[in-house]
Amino acid sequence: MLTSKQRARLRAMANTLNDTVLIGKEGITDAVLAQAEEVLEKHELIKIKILETAMMTPREAQGILCEALDAEPVQCIGTKAVIFRVAREPDNRHINPNP
Repeated sequence: MLTSKQRARLRAMANTLNDTVLIGKEGITDAVLAQAEEVLEKHELIKIKILETAMMTPREAQGILCEALDAEPVQCIGTKAVIFRVAREPDNRHINPNP
């Protein structure tokens, strides 16, 4: 569980990120989960765009992804969501959420 201070730091880091995962009308498929898993392992912090055709709210999509990928929700504004997970491989760890 992230503290509010850690979450604030991760939100600041996410400001400059581009959308790396898109969720469209198919919703959260195995392909979306695989892509999100791969990006999380490499970057630890990802920004997700949920299209209006997705038939789910961004907060619902964020919750499903966090549960499936064992990640932490950071932020959800409009159609964008940000999630964080420490990389499983020590060599891929480059974000320390503690200030």
